[in-house]
Amino acid sequence: MTDEPPVVFDQAAYEGEILDGVPVLADEARSVEAQRPSLALSPVVVQTAALVGASVVAGAATVAIAQRRRARRVARRRRRTIGPVLASRSFLVDVHVLGERGK
Repeated sequence: MTDEPPVVFDQAAYEGEILDGVPVLADEARSVEAQRPSLALSPVVVQTAALVGASVVAGAATVAIAQRRRARRVARRRRRTIGPVLASRSFLVDVHVLGERGK
């Protein structure tokens, strides 16, 4: 802490503008309308959105092609080792683990 005295505002020494805070009314009454934000998008936002959309589509197409190629390769290997598949069936299995009966 310093031992300096506190600063006191001296209005007589102040040479700036002194405001009295009285409102000034306009001659005509006019309504003030709320401004809505503009719905128009900037070109940068549109370009960025287009780039992101195209990138997502290109990535999804690449993943789909890679999965299809892998599945075909696995199917070819299976045909060589097992032989031709004459029929295929899928079953839905529902397993329940039961506890002790309540008495």
